[in-house]
Formats: sequence, C-alpha cells, structure tokens
Amino acid sequence: MIDVRSTSAVEEPGTVRRWHLLDNGSQLSRRGVAPVGTLLCVHGNPTWSYLWRTLLAAGSDAAHPWRVVAVDQLDMGYSERGGTFRRLADRINDLGDLTDALGLEGPVVTVGHDWGGVISLGWALAHPRHVTGVVLTNTAVHQPSDSAVPPALRLALHPVVHRWGTTTSDAFLRVTHSLANPPLPADIRKAYMAPYRGARRRDGVGNFVADIPADASHPSFPALNRVAEGLRGLKVPALMLWGPRDPIFSDRYLKDLISRLPHADVHRFEGAGHLVAEDRDIATPVFQWLAVHGGVSGSESPAAEATASGGQGLNDAAEPPSAGFRPLWDLLGELAAGPAKADIAVAEMAQDGTVSRSLSWQQLDRNILDLAAGLREAGVGSGSRVSLMVPPGVDLTVALYACLRLGAVVVVADAGLGTKGMSRALKGATPDFLIGIDRALAAASVLGWPGRRISVRELPAARRRILGVETSLAALAGRGAGRPSERPAHTVDPAALAAVLFTSGSTGPAKGVLYTHRQLAAMRDTLAETFGISSGARLVAGFAPFALLGPALGAVSVTPAMDVTAPRTLTARALADAALAIEATVVFASPAALRNVLATQDAVSRAGHKALEGIELLLSAGAPVPEPLLARVQRLLPNASLHTPYGMTEALPVTDISLEQIQAADADSAAGAVAGAGNGVCVGKPVHGARVAVVPLAADGTAPGAHVVTEAGVTGEILVKAAHVKESYDRLWLTQRESISVPGWHRTGDVGHFDAVGRLWVEGRLTHVVTAPGAVVTPVGAEQAIERLDCVRLAAITGVGPAGTQAVVAVVETVPPSRKAGLATPRLAGRVRGAALDAGVNVSAVLAVPAQPTDIRHNAKIDRTRLSRWASRVLAGGRPGEP
Repeated sequence: MIDVRSTSAVEEPGTVRRWHLLDNGSQLSRRGVAPVGTLLCVHGNPTWSYLWRTLLAAGSDAAHPWRVVAVDQLDMGYSERGGTFRRLADRINDLGDLTDALGLEGPVVTVGHDWGGVISLGWALAHPRHVTGVVLTNTAVHQPSDSAVPPALRLALHPVVHRWGTTTSDAFLRVTHSLANPPLPADIRKAYMAPYRGARRRDGVGNFVADIPADASHPSFPALNRVAEGLRGLKVPALMLWGPRDPIFSDRYLKDLISRLPHADVHRFEGAGHLVAEDRDIATPVFQWLAVHGGVSGSESPAAEATASGGQGLNDAAEPPSAGFRPLWDLLGELAAGPAKADIAVAEMAQDGTVSRSLSWQQLDRNILDLAAGLREAGVGSGSRVSLMVPPGVDLTVALYACLRLGAVVVVADAGLGTKGMSRALKGATPDFLIGIDRALAAASVLGWPGRRISVRELPAARRRILGVETSLAALAGRGAGRPSERPAHTVDPAALAAVLFTSGSTGPAKGVLYTHRQLAAMRDTLAETFGISSGARLVAGFAPFALLGPALGAVSVTPAMDVTAPRTLTARALADAALAIEATVVFASPAALRNVLATQDAVSRAGHKALEGIELLLSAGAPVPEPLLARVQRLLPNASLHTPYGMTEALPVTDISLEQIQAADADSAAGAVAGAGNGVCVGKPVHGARVAVVPLAADGTAPGAHVVTEAGVTGEILVKAAHVKESYDRLWLTQRESISVPGWHRTGDVGHFDAVGRLWVEGRLTHVVTAPGAVVTPVGAEQAIERLDCVRLAAITGVGPAGTQAVVAVVETVPPSRKAGLATPRLAGRVRGAALDAGVNVSAVLAVPAQPTDIRHNAKIDRTRLSRWASRVLAGGRPGEP
C-alpha cells in the first residue's frame, strides 16, 4: 500500500488516498538486479491488479528482468474507497499522482486492459519523456457515432438495471468473469471477487460503467477524444494482444486502434475473449516483444522496429520500386490493345455445357478501368480493404483487378471455409467494403460481417434496404465509364500490401496471409517460368486462385460448371465442356476434383474426349496426389504432362514434380537405389527462384534452433526462401515471429527430408508428429503403406497419450465404407498393422471410420488433431460417435 497526495479536481486540496499495488521491484532489488525498465499495468472494470500476475512473475524471471507495477485504481481492487465519483480525466490524473509518488521514470511501457487501456494511454500521452512503448489488450478509445454501444454495456447503463446490476448485486462481476474461455477455475473466480464483497465496495464498479462516454454529450467524451486523437502522434512501439470473442470490445475497436497506431504489432488469439490475459498466455509474447523493443527511444522508427520484430509493416514504403517490376495486371493492357483484343479472355460455363458469359481482352480491360473509377468515387482507395464474396468468373476477375489497380487490399476468404470459418476470417480482417452476390450479402447481414456492402447485381430497393447494400458493381461501372479522365494511374508501389489470402483452416483457424504487389507479381512469374504458361495459354481453372491468376499470365481462363466451394463437385463432363469451349491447353484441379472426374468419366462425349486430348498440362495441388490416381488421370488426358506442385497459401508453389518423376522416385525408394528416397510423398525439386532446406527434428518432435541443412536423410521442418513467399500473417504477430525465426526463411510447419539427388519428401505436419517411447514418428510414410491395401481408401496416423510416451494409432476409411466408427475388426487391424510395420512404424491400435474428417477447401487434408482427440476417447472406453 502507498499513500498518495491527490491533485484531482474532484478532491479537496491536500487529500491523501491510499493505493494498493503489486510491485516486483523490491524482489529484484533483493537479488541485486537492475531492471531494464518498468511495466506500468492498469486494469479495467471490474478486475484488479490480480489480472497481471503472470506478467509480475515473468518480469522477475526474464533473462532481462523488468520491474512490473500493477496498480489497483482508486475505488477498485484493494485501493481506498473515497466516495467520490471519478471520471476518465480524474483517473488519468490519479495515475500520474501515483507514478509521481513512486518516482517512476523511463523507460516505462504501459500495459492496459478494458478502460485501463484508455487510462494507461492517457498517462502515456501526458508523460512522453518516460514512455518507450505501449501494450493494449481488449480496449477502445473511440465509439463510432454511427454505431451503437455494445449491447452488454447498453444494458449495464440502463437506468433500471445500472445500480442493481453493477453495485447492489455482484451480477456485473459474475457476467464479466463468465466471459473467460476456457472458464475460470473456482479459485481464480474467488480471487477476482474478493475485493468486491458487499455493495459498498462496488461503488467504483458502478461509477466506472456510468462514466462510459456513449456519445459526445457525455462529460467524459472530451477526455476520451483527447486520448483518441493524441494516439495519432504517439510514435513509440506498440503491441496489441486481442481476444476476438469479446461481446464488448469487438474487432471494430481493434481496427480503430490500428488506424491510430498503424505501426503497432498485433496478435489476435483466435477463440480468446474479453479476459484475454486469462484465456491465453500473454506474458510470453509481451516479453518476446520487449526483448526487441524494450527500452528503445521513442524517436526510433516504428516501421524499422516492426521489421525487426517480425511483425506487420515488413515493407519499407520508401523502398524504390524493383527494376523490371511488372504489376499483376501488366499484360492485360497489352492484350487489350494487341491483335488478340477481340479474343475471349475470361468465360463462365453453364450447366448445359455452353458458355454462359464471357469478355474479350479489350472488354475485360475496359470493364476493370470503369469499375476502378466507380469504386474510387464510392470511397475505395489505397489501403482500403475490400472483401470479395463473388464466385470465380467474370465478375470476380473484374472486381479483383479493379481493386488492385486502385491500390486497395483484396480480402479473399473463399466459401470453402464454411460459415464459421468465413465469419472468423472476415471479422478478423475487418474489411472496409464487402462486394458480394445476394447469398453472401444475406449472410453478411445475418452474421454481422463488417464492411460497407456492394452487390454484384442491381437489387430491388426493398432488398437493398434489408441487406444494407449501398450500390452495385453495375452502377459503379456505369459511373466510372462516364469519367474516363479520372481512371486510376498505372503505377503502383511494389511494396504496398495487395491481398489478404486465407489459408484452408485444415490445421487450425484459417490465417490471413498478407501479400504485396511485388510478391503477387513474383508468384505469377514463378508459375510462368516453372510451367511454361505464357500469353496464349488456355486454362480451365477448377480452383479459385488459378482462375484469378489466369489473366495475369495472359491465359484465357474458363471456370467449369461446379461448386467451387466443394472441389469434388467437378465432373468429367463439366471439365470436358470447359476444355472444349476454349480449346484448353492447361487444367488446374484439386486431388478431390480429380477423383470425381475419374468416377464420372463415362458421361464424357466423343467431342469432350477430343477436347481432353488437347490438354498439354495438368496441375493438381492442395494435398498429396497418389501415383495410381495420376496414372488413371493420364489415361483420360493422354497428351498432358501431369504435375503436382507442392506449396501453401504462404508460398505457392515451392517444389514441383511430374508423374514420370513420381514413378522414378517410387522406384528408387522400392529398390533402395537412392539414399533418403522413401518415407513420405516425393514432391520434387524447388521451383524457379525458390530455395528449400530443413531444420532437423529433435527427440521431442520439435524443430528447435536455426541450423539449416539440405543433407540427404535428415528429417526436419521444411523451410522455403523465395521472392513469392508471403509478407506476413495478418494481425498474428506471434505466429509471424515464429514463422521467420530462422532469418530469411519461412517455416512451413511441414516435416520432410531430401534424398541424395535433391528431391524433397514430405512426411507430414510438425504438429502431427507422434512422439512414441524412444521414437519420433512422422505420419505420411506409414499412411501411404496402409493405403496400398485394397480395403483402405484413406489412412491417418495419430498419437494418443502424453508426449514422449504416445501410442501410435491408425485410423482408416475403408472400402467399402464401414457402417459406424470404432475399433477395426481383428482381420482389418492385422492387415493395417502389417502394412505399417513394413514402413517401420509399430501401430498400437487400429480404428475405422465411415469417412475421414477432411478440410472443406480441398476435401483432402485429414484433420489428424481431431482424430487424436476422438481416438483418445474411444480407446478410453467412451462412446465412439463420429470423429
């Protein structure tokens, strides 16, 4: 406890108030340790300094210790109850009185949560000489005038509810504590309640709520506005740690903070909520961040610091354009003005096998420029985030390139993520605009997706009002067509952000991956150089990203009649119809799509078969493609070179291999002719301009350190270095930092090894490595061996039990499918164990499922983590159910 003389205007001169705080300074002093600086931690309502206990412990134990001062605000926690209503300006002043009494000087990094975030920022703005950084967790500094206060706060502010809900009863505390995910243990709930036993000790809780500036008429609004506007001039490093499942401070408040502190490092903990410091370990990222930023001068360049930390802002906007840089749309203008200007550039197929819609190169270029001009008039500008909720085809192609021409950042989260995945992705990316078809706009309205809404087609007035639609692409293009002199310039900053592309979500919540214009152009160039795709190629795109890259490559692009959100809906007839329509030379289709194409090939007409014979190149990626499947595809496409590039959303492609090369690699593995061949899927050699290496696995199944090797037979996490590797992860500072922990390389999270001739073999995901007693087991080699059995369609190897002593479990999808999930029959189990043993893996248990749980986007990546949880339940005697 410390007595502090108050200088607040609401106190009588000379008033002394008693503060309670937690401070590890004396502990450090007893050890003779000089701290790097001080973390000044300020709680919100209705918590207290107990919220910051993990930072106190970490500050004392860190390699470079920090003094941590966690305060209880007056009338809160165990500090004095003065009986005076304190407003925001008073609380900022109170904190200054306390730090003066403590003699606190720099370097100081403030840490705030809830309304403690605003107060800590107010203190930081008032003490610029001492502050060297700010950390924020779920807070807000601005309430948009066009948005309502969150419902939970509206209820707490209601005159009928306010006094009873916040002070007379402990309802406000209990509701707040219930927001924790996972739920708070009983002892922690009890600790949070302890300072607030009795209504008289909860006056501060009620007063805090009453002081929320819901609009400009509120007495505390000027103080809040001063803090909000002052942030724009705050140039010290900033870190924001956010729980998106917060019914109070949603992602719209995070977006506002980012707009005021654009240099900030941001990490959203998917699944965490309002009490993010309880839901997740925040001490580790805070002290990792401090190791980079702690104690630095506030005059240092925030952009440089963001680069050093591996967070957002990796591109230096002042960097001169690369020599020879060509933006993604560079070829479009040439083709629109050249001899091919009247030729089809992009087309869509109808279910009856005819072309339902198409644009020539000249029309495509004109439509893009018209729409870009209209979008700019509507407010879309450089840096605006635009979510494109449009199926592949003419409209999506035009909208995508129009946005890129404007310097807007396109947000692409395809519907294959499912409704929940889409909601997580869009709420995290917080687009400024959402362009969508009617179905997408309806979902946006129901699910609260952010962004001003633009429909693809004109809608009736009543429908527009219901969906909150402002205008349509057709209307914008019409307005843009009338202003040819106002069309956007052709120049673009290569280092500017261009796209947020979301991962498939097959290994956890989908992550937003940031790409610059330079990186998108490098992806185009890599594909062109690796596969020889050039202007004049004719592409059937059964996978959305390639439908969008087609025009950039100068390729005629057609989208077959299929549900692009479910790749396995592509039929052989639809593929043949699309190929026939444009005399296709290139096809891209996922492994799941190829399976269905083969299953439906009997429906292909003679003309369709002739069109398929004209295919020169097939690309299939997204998951390993078994050699037998490719061999069957080869018979359907007899003149095509079949390739299965390996890559990911963060780097596409990384390596490439053809069917003939796969067969050669398999032969080398079977004969033992090449050291390192086998135990995985051979994905070939690096593509044009890419380098690949591994960080060796340790005995605990991790890949620690930064020792990079390319020797044959060494299994480790796969690294890639290339011009087309992503810029960073969007608002995932900690994930980005981990992904570039080996300087200059991207850690893919995949595990594999090289053979003696330099081919890469992928053995699975790092998170799926099984640590059995005395052995580290990677899954893919044993899975392949099991899938060679005629009774198995898909196999998955997973671990059950504590790390280091895990039992190896095989889960198989049988042919024909088993009627229910559970233990495999003794005969099946014996065959599976024998096949796995041939691959060097000792399987402890075998389970069978009617269908493997696969990702939505590719319908091919098995969720082994989910299977592990299910297998643990089954083997413990629980009801099997479905995995």
